[in-house]
Amino acid sequence: MRGRLVVCALALACAAADWRIAEPGWRYEFPRDHHLHENFKTEWWYFTGNLSNESGRRFGYELTFFRQGIRPPAERTATTSHFIVDDLRFAHFTVTDVAGKTFLFQQKASRGSFGDAGFDDNDRLAWIDSWSLKINADGSFDLASDTSDAEVQLHLIPSKPPVVHGTGGISRKAAGAGHASHYYSITRLKTSGSLRVRKDHFVVTGESWFDHEWATNQLAPGQAGWNWVSAQFDDHSELMLYQMRLTNGAFDPISSGTFVRADGSSTALTSADFQMTPESFWKSKATQASYPIGWRITVPQEKLEFTSQPVLPNQELVLDPLVYWEGAFDLVGKRAGKPVRGRGYLELTGYAAPLQELNR
Repeated sequence: MRGRLVVCALALACAAADWRIAEPGWRYEFPRDHHLHENFKTEWWYFTGNLSNESGRRFGYELTFFRQGIRPPAERTATTSHFIVDDLRFAHFTVTDVAGKTFLFQQKASRGSFGDAGFDDNDRLAWIDSWSLKINADGSFDLASDTSDAEVQLHLIPSKPPVVHGTGGISRKAAGAGHASHYYSITRLKTSGSLRVRKDHFVVTGESWFDHEWATNQLAPGQAGWNWVSAQFDDHSELMLYQMRLTNGAFDPISSGTFVRADGSSTALTSADFQMTPESFWKSKATQASYPIGWRITVPQEKLEFTSQPVLPNQELVLDPLVYWEGAFDLVGKRAGKPVRGRGYLELTGYAAPLQELNR
């Protein structure tokens, strides 16, 4: 789910004909499923993380690669023309500097006509110019992204195996056939490397979260956006939740989540298994959108309750044509009566404008 779902907003008006849809029964295999799924219209590889340098200075980052199918698989034929494009490639990159009270973001888009962008080239899972995602033989990942204001060079080692979200191999986003995705996460990756904020360079360590999702036609009419949470607790458990918001202000009951225990085992959560209550808001001067950035979250069956607050209020990506809030947060609460703390990432979409309006 997530800003990964941003791609779906661009595809809402496109027919699913000739594209494969997410259906129950998918058998996940790794490392195979870290790679490209070109028979589906949309796909994304999404990384977020909370990092710090040796003195404890805090940073957050996001790096996401998106694929939007242009020509259905049946229409793809071998060609030497640089003007025939099968997929649109684009990416989002952010850095949050907590001490500097700075949030930096940039996007790139490319047709990849001359090899400057693409997917699945040996160890490169995705790239646009110098921005890249690589997978290594030992299962680790390397991320690279740079702009004039920010840069990361990171090595990520999974601490847990992938966790599949939903039931039956699909994560449902709305009622009806096809409104679903194939979706898994690596919920904790040991992260090390370098980070630059403008002219300042830092050696950093921390933990990241990796989402990979592929689908065709996930969203449904009447859905305005979503609230998405990934949380990493200091007892080595993790939580993913999403609420699909409807244009009438209600939440779609298809919303769901996953709780991951310290040993890597997981439990699928329905919308009845958790509560998300907003407790603080931030209004953007750039877009006038009001975002619920602070939350109280409870998962009764896991005896879990916590509150989250962002490390900076302004972590809004004002992009064209998409605007959304995606940022790092700290959390504090209790699990089974014992204190728990942690960090995570929150994504809020459809607040500046309903995603459906992008296709009008």
